[in-house]
Amino acid sequence: MTTGAATRVFLARLGGLGVFDPNGDQVGKVRDAIAILRLGTSPPRLTGLVVEVQGRRRIFVPMSKVTAVDAGQVIVRGTLNLRRFEQRPGETLVIAELLDRTVELASTGEQVTVLDLAVEQNRTTEWVATQLFVRRGGHGFRRRGERFVVDWPDVRGLSLPAADQPAEALVASLESMRAADIAHALHDLSPKRRLEVARGLDDERLADVLEELPEDDRVEIVSTLEAERAADVLEEMDPDDAADLISELPPEQAEDLLDRMEPDEAEDIRRLLTYDDFSAGGMMTTEPVVLPADATVADALARIRNPDLSPALASQVYVTRSPTETPTGKYLGVAHFQRLLREPPGALVSSVLDANLVPVKPHAPLSVVTRTFAAYNLVALPVVDENGRLVGAVTVDDVVDHMLPEDWRENDGDERG
Repeated sequence: MTTGAATRVFLARLGGLGVFDPNGDQVGKVRDAIAILRLGTSPPRLTGLVVEVQGRRRIFVPMSKVTAVDAGQVIVRGTLNLRRFEQRPGETLVIAELLDRTVELASTGEQVTVLDLAVEQNRTTEWVATQLFVRRGGHGFRRRGERFVVDWPDVRGLSLPAADQPAEALVASLESMRAADIAHALHDLSPKRRLEVARGLDDERLADVLEELPEDDRVEIVSTLEAERAADVLEEMDPDDAADLISELPPEQAEDLLDRMEPDEAEDIRRLLTYDDFSAGGMMTTEPVVLPADATVADALARIRNPDLSPALASQVYVTRSPTETPTGKYLGVAHFQRLLREPPGALVSSVLDANLVPVKPHAPLSVVTRTFAAYNLVALPVVDENGRLVGAVTVDDVVDHMLPEDWRENDGDERG
């Protein structure tokens, strides 16, 4: 079973299997597998194998180096790090620590024993747990209970509540979750635990999470971070979200953080703070995709392939005179990515502009912005000042955010009768 196909591997069966390089030479034997437990029903992620090599030394082999699990053997590629394996906070040894654990079936509350754990590759090529092989308790002398397979979300008891986990372990368990899900998990923690976990996230990840947190939580985190760290995190945020957060802070603290930021980043935020929160200027980002008139379709497609762009920002390319940093030179028009896909790569992007899309002014109220989105079936809308310069773009997610109640992140929002 190669890792390139949809492969299910039961981890207990790997114990003792030989590990070979592509030439067929044995490098060791599998002794265990490492998983990162996550919150709620999110399945654990398999990060690697513990392999015993010559001299009875146990090393860590990441799953990225495993190319096949087939015919009773594991094939690995590349050079292996022979440093002795040391278990890190947040890591769980599957065979040594998970097997023979008692868990509860979510549907009935029945107690069962874990015999094996199945993992599969998902669409992003990560190995995640999908099923458990379990056994019911037997009845009577020497009778063994029924054995069966159950899906991962249908059991409880293999991950600790977030409040009980060490901060390092909790950070590791959040590693592969979406920013919105991490924000939800942080919101349920005590302020002390919330700050501990926030400190453990890197700047870019924390910036993404702050954008998803309720106002009180994000203000609390930024206010308790060291000033230099807080400024670094604000620089990683989308300018419109950073401006919203800055506006919620005490004026002296806000000014201090702006002074610590890179001048260009701070200038964008200061400009956004001059607009009403429920206007196009208050909702827009100052970092849309902007190209000069002599750029080609190939240039445009290369820019929107950037994985850091949101789908909404990647849907349109704005064409302006120099300079192309906001506020730009004269705004010329917008090219939609679907039109770009239909044009020769060498064609000028200025030749495929949408002449019918009229941009809005920065002071346009939310009602005008939403009507424009609805009328033209848009996911993004250019914002142009009175001098005809592009100053930013409003995306549909920001419009929806401003249409929802202020506390929408803090409740389930199920208002159906």
